[in-house]
Order: sequence, then structure tokens, then C-alpha cells
Amino acid sequence: MDKCANEGDLRNNSYVLMIPNERLKMSEYYSKNLSSNLLKQCYEIAPKRVQQYLISETNYVVEFIDDSDSVLELGCGYGRVLKILSPHSSEVIGIDTSRESLELAFEYTKNNPRCHLLQASAEMLPFLENSIDKVVCIQNGISAFKVDPKELIQESIRVTKTGGVCIFSSYSPKFWKHRLDWFQMQADADLIGEIDFEKTKDGIIVCKDGFKATTYTSDDFDYLVRQLDVDAQIIEIDESSVFCIINVEK
Repeated sequence: MDKCANEGDLRNNSYVLMIPNERLKMSEYYSKNLSSNLLKQCYEIAPKRVQQYLISETNYVVEFIDDSDSVLELGCGYGRVLKILSPHSSEVIGIDTSRESLELAFEYTKNNPRCHLLQASAEMLPFLENSIDKVVCIQNGISAFKVDPKELIQESIRVTKTGGVCIFSSYSPKFWKHRLDWFQMQADADLIGEIDFEKTKDGIIVCKDGFKATTYTSDDFDYLVRQLDVDAQIIEIDESSVFCIINVEK
């Protein structure tokens, strides 16, 4: 693997590249309060409708991946999506800001020579230009990372090869009730703070411990891609996800 622009020996599923702290600007809530096994528990307690949403989302992503592709996942967490994508690609690379989550991802994807893990920020990717076939940032990462969405998309496009694809997704407004129920289950399990229902509305979930989860609608994605003047398709899947598929041409 020669895609990494930083120094260091990156071996298959055995090395976590450390990036200086000042470059790790993604949401501190996830990296400090909801990482590793706590994040994994959020998915383990997911009700049936949420499980359907998670499966539908990854199934849709798989449709874009060829077995010769290198795939980069932004915000890989404990490796849930990496494990699903790896059989369909040549290699998958997961980045996250949480060292604890990456250590769990190492165990979760253990003995998989196609998986690589790096600690890095999605807004300053440690990869060469035109080095990745597909970039994946799903399940509302574009909002959860708490970075400038235009910079996030531009950086993803920078590392993607011409003819490649960048895949972003957020929650559909039609999924609001199921999403809120799932977050309430997480609050009941003390995985996130108590939900502030006075402030929680219009796709925004606010907790009393400072946690705030927003989303990107189809209109939000449309506004972004128009500003960036990129070729993109915006589509709703399963009445649960809104996808923005960017076709990279340079």
C-alpha cells in the first residue's frame, strides 16, 4: 500500500498511524464520550427498524464497489462498515479520530489482510491525490464530524481518482421517529445524555450533556454540490437514508 502521504510503515491490519492532535478536529463528543465499546453498544441495542436502515445503507454502498477498488471510510468507528465492505473490494482503509475505537476496530477486523486503520481527521486526509477509488462517509458523518462540509467534500474529492466516487449519507426526515426512538434507547442505556425534548425537533436531537445531532436533507446536499460545482446524484433509500453520490472528474 503506497497511498499514504505520511511517513510510517503501514502494515495490513496491524498499525495505527498517529496524526498530531491539532489536526484531529472531528467531534470531541464521539472521540471522548462515545467511542470504542460504547459506540458498539449503540448498534447492538438498535431496534428492528434501525437495523433495517443500517443494512439498507451498507447494501446500497456495496453497489458502487468493485472487487479491484481501494475504499476509504471516513469515521470508521469500531469497524462495523469496514467488515461489510472488505469482501467486495481490494482493500478498505478506515480512519477515525478515536484511538480507542481504532483499537477495537483492530480486534473486530482481526486477521483481515484487506483492512487498514489510521488515526486521522477527515478534513486533512493523509493520502496522496488521486489515490483512492471510492470514499465512503455514511450514517450522517458529514454532520457528526463537526467540520466544514465543503472542506470535507473537497478533501474527499482530492484523494479520489478520476472516475471514482465519493459517497455521503444522512438521515431521511421520514426516519425521524425511528431515529429519535433509537437515541432515546441510547440515553436510557446511559450511552448518551438525557434528551432535551424542548430543544429536540426538526431533525435535530439535543441532549442535556451537550450532545447535538443534526442532519443533512436532500436540499442541504443539493445546495452543497451546487456551491462546489460537482456532478452528483441525491437519492433517498429505504425511507431512512439520504445519499449524495459524487462522481469525481478532474
